[in-house]
Amino acid sequence: MRNYIIRRIALMIPTLLLVTIVVFLTIRLIPGSAVEMMAIEMGSRESTGGQMDIKAVEAMLGMDMPWHEQYLTWMEGIFLRGDFGDSLWLKRPVLPEIVARLPVTFELGLLSFLISQVIAIPIGLYSAIRQDTIGDVVGRTFAIVNLATPAFWLATMIMVFPSVWWGWSPPMRYVPFGDDPMSNLEQFLIPAILMGTAMSATTMRMLRTTMLEVLRQDYVRTAWSKGLKERVIVIRHAMRNAMIPVITMISGQVPIMIGGAVIMEQIFSLPGMGRLFLDSINRRDYPFVSAINTLLAAFGMVLILLTDLSYAFLDPRVRYK
Repeated sequence: MRNYIIRRIALMIPTLLLVTIVVFLTIRLIPGSAVEMMAIEMGSRESTGGQMDIKAVEAMLGMDMPWHEQYLTWMEGIFLRGDFGDSLWLKRPVLPEIVARLPVTFELGLLSFLISQVIAIPIGLYSAIRQDTIGDVVGRTFAIVNLATPAFWLATMIMVFPSVWWGWSPPMRYVPFGDDPMSNLEQFLIPAILMGTAMSATTMRMLRTTMLEVLRQDYVRTAWSKGLKERVIVIRHAMRNAMIPVITMISGQVPIMIGGAVIMEQIFSLPGMGRLFLDSINRRDYPFVSAINTLLAAFGMVLILLTDLSYAFLDPRVRYK
């Protein structure tokens, strides 16, 4: 197990470096650089023709160097000082700003994850155990409807129609959890339900499929023939094996969750990391975009490693050598 973990961590390092290179270059290939936006905002184009001013801004921001030198300077700050750079617009270090926004995104993601599992696991299990019954048909229909309905469209409808019909709209002013827990949960509940319901559909269908496959195995038939109770067979024998592909799929939903958080935070005015990421892309704030993508990539790789290690707990036959 220890050697396996060491090998996986060693493989994560070049993967993370490749991610940083791709992100560093991709954001700079988007039309309209940060320097041009700053020059336009400062009115330098109208005052002196713009070219000299743009070069001065590039020199001030250190963007007059070739891209490979900028990348090496940025990576040197990360590895030697733990510094992801300063924002081009705010003139402040980006890491404290990201850390300040992280609790909002984490709370939204955690609530969405809990809601999705509370919905998906019971319905998925019931649909598999009671295959082709009315409950199974209703559960499968519910999953298909959730797959086909965009969460951002539902969020927009919730923002628009209740305000038009009843003069009510979800809370838009962010209240920290420590200041007023009830007001905080009231603001997060609707976007968390929308995200959680959307994510539950794929989990529900996957769990139903894997449970049906496991319930047809010989060892499950043997358990039935021994007269074990249905609850014992399902939970102790079948569910642990059925959850292995489900957990793999759930770990892959984390990037989708972050992408959904970008939209939900924008619609419901939540000052989280997703909204910061979208604003940074619009402003071409390269250090913010690169730092957020790097941290999310590192988090995703660690999550995948933990997911792989969980297989040995769920299935004792799995061994890492």
